[in-house]
Amino acid sequence: MSEIIPPASSTAEYYRPIEIVYAPPPKQRYWLHILLLLLTIGTTLVVGARMQYNFQNNQPAFSLNDDEVPFFPLRWTLAQPSRLLLGVPFASTLMLILLAHEMGHYLCCKYYGVYATLPFFIPAPTLIGTLGAFIRIRSPIRSRTALFDIGIAGPIAGFVVAVTVLIFALPLSRVMTPSAAASDIQLGYPLIFSVMWHILPLAALKANSSGLHGIYFHPTAIAAWVGMFATALNLLPGGQLDGGHIVFSIAPRAHKTVSRLTILALIPMAIYFWAGWLIWAILLRISGMRHPMVAEWPGVTGGRRWLAAFALAMLILTLAPSPFAHSSLMEVIHELRSGQ
Repeated sequence: MSEIIPPASSTAEYYRPIEIVYAPPPKQRYWLHILLLLLTIGTTLVVGARMQYNFQNNQPAFSLNDDEVPFFPLRWTLAQPSRLLLGVPFASTLMLILLAHEMGHYLCCKYYGVYATLPFFIPAPTLIGTLGAFIRIRSPIRSRTALFDIGIAGPIAGFVVAVTVLIFALPLSRVMTPSAAASDIQLGYPLIFSVMWHILPLAALKANSSGLHGIYFHPTAIAAWVGMFATALNLLPGGQLDGGHIVFSIAPRAHKTVSRLTILALIPMAIYFWAGWLIWAILLRISGMRHPMVAEWPGVTGGRRWLAAFALAMLILTLAPSPFAHSSLMEVIHELRSGQ
């Protein structure tokens, strides 16, 4: 355990006045937050319109068989702007989940007097119309308790909203017809989807389908899937991810070891389940050995250790080893060699 205050060589030196300079926090760039928010709403509306269009026509959400509706259907949507309304269920649900996660962090920072920015949303022409959101913490975190609370608040808030969405979204889904075309991009579902499938009253779906892979998910259920996926990524116990903050607050000296073990676990997961885990292993290797220092004493005690166990349970429930089917590193290499 390190000393918080270094020993002084004499009484006079110990009582030497310390000059404290107050540096006011930089101003929030509200215009940038609003601009990114509006752009992300736009991009998620575009992909959400495609999902809703597919759903209404009994096609998988990520079906790309229609040449008139491309991967990111910006022109198709703007050709008839009313189509943007189709994207409202997906876009509003996804933005709510992302906002809940980031505001969990932000409000906890405000509670502990830690300066943090408002959420930055990242618009992008991806499958879901965004690369997520983040906040920037620009002042030291003064205690391990504060670090723990700030780290876990986001995943809990996002998880609760995503579970609530899933409860209402699963009954809205439809059974695939026998002649239905397979989805071009097949999702792998985390354990929480199976749990909800078994405990929710979904008699009509269960009677006419073979399980989760036999239904067309409503776009809001796909937004819940994205929320679960984001929760799992953030709870990976390493580096400066939320899971890494939780590990550091509980056991600072174990942080590097746990980060290394997480990296080692992600490599075989990339080989056999999803090649994207390799990217996360690299990112953790680049930044995962470093963590901002926080006063070692006092430590985290009491009910927060039970919350840490809950964080582990959330990770187990939301982690899909193969979030996208047929995308392991072995399969990707095989497809490249075969020229497919």
